[in-house]
Amino acid sequence: MTMTQSPRREAGGQAAGRRPYLMLGMAAVGFGLTFWAWALLSPLGAYFKQSLGLTSFQQALVVAVPVIVGALGRIPVGALTDRYGGRLMFPIVCFATIAPVLFLGLIGYRSLSALLIGGFFLGVAGTSFAVGVPFVSAWFPAERRGMAIGIFGMGTGGTAISALTTVKLTVFGVAAAAVLRDAPGRAVPSQPALARLAATLKLKVTWQAAALYAVGFGGFVAFSVYLPTYLKNAYLLTQADAANKMAGFVLLAVLMRPVGGWLSDRVAPTRVLTGAFAVVAAAAIVQSLTPVLAPVGTIAFLVMAAALGAAAGAVFALVAQSAPAQQVGAVTGVVGAAGGLGGFVPPLVMGGIYGASGSYAWGLLALAAVAACAMTYSLSTSGQPVRTRAA
Repeated sequence: MTMTQSPRREAGGQAAGRRPYLMLGMAAVGFGLTFWAWALLSPLGAYFKQSLGLTSFQQALVVAVPVIVGALGRIPVGALTDRYGGRLMFPIVCFATIAPVLFLGLIGYRSLSALLIGGFFLGVAGTSFAVGVPFVSAWFPAERRGMAIGIFGMGTGGTAISALTTVKLTVFGVAAAAVLRDAPGRAVPSQPALARLAATLKLKVTWQAAALYAVGFGGFVAFSVYLPTYLKNAYLLTQADAANKMAGFVLLAVLMRPVGGWLSDRVAPTRVLTGAFAVVAAAAIVQSLTPVLAPVGTIAFLVMAAALGAAAGAVFALVAQSAPAQQVGAVTGVVGAAGGLGGFVPPLVMGGIYGASGSYAWGLLALAAVAACAMTYSLSTSGQPVRTRAA
């Protein structure tokens, strides 16, 4: 009997039909909501500074703590996802995020120490990236994983939600527990987590992609958490206006992420990265002069957002083309951690520089220098052959 339109197993344990796209959609929504929580303190930084009498450095520290916790947490959470699957780990991360959100809303806003404690546990929300990438990858064949991960990565738009509304995480946690399923035939690793991590760290692509993602996605995270503070201090905008402009920056970067991946499918990812980082460097130099916000400053930030988003998409196109198939998830966890860590330092540097000099110029020039280094590194590797990973 010939069977049509029925679920079937494909190479690599993929399932045919609509279920992979349902799983992708659920994962993207979950990533967006947890990313919202991860950036929850960002638009409130100026309020905490005024109400608690914080210094510029303390304000930057408040918004940066969840970033570094979430970044480092991706490594063990990614290993746990390899072992137990996204069906279990996604609800766990979601429900674990609810407690610090409630703590910060009810008690944590009253003191610097409470904000730091709440922000520390809020970092758990940032680990959802390490859950979603291997979960989504397992549902799609190798030739479509780049597209699928690119769509999942658009969940970083959840940062914009943090500036506009409050979202109840409980609904998704319950839905995830009821709907999510791990891909048929998902391989459960037999090696210990430390052995798998050691093997991943020996790959050249791990360090190459981690360095570039630290600049590309790290720059996006840094601006998404610190841009409202920058606009309020440099241009005297209201908190609401600054938050809305930050949302525009984030949404443009998110939309450009799959564009960067699409371009990388047609030309070498390193060439896309070279162009993107050149644009970031140029825009940062322009903005270091603190031009009038309309139109020059606005254009500079939007161009920077587009370039950073394209760079983030190109990095994972590089991973998809170069990493061995059986190690894509592990490489992604390390690279994702590097991106989160890349977003930790700039807010501290910007806050410290502004507190000492009353200007952000040197901080933006430092960004331009780092972007120029990333451009040079990408250009130096653009002629190297890319190893096609096995299906």
